[in-house]
Amino acid sequence: MSSEYRAAPLYCPYCGEEDLRPSEEGHGAWECHGCARVFTVRFTGLLSRAVNR
Repeated sequence: MSSEYRAAPLYCPYCGEEDLRPSEEGHGAWECHGCARVFTVRFTGLLSRAVNR
């Protein structure tokens, strides 16, 4: 699956700002222009069992 079909974060997990841009730091890295942080988003996996609500 190419990165053009992956969802982008909607807000910064640190300050909540929505002014995010892809970073040159690497795959999945985003820059927040509200708090000047760079963070990465990575899919780790699925739970091995079903989640009951």
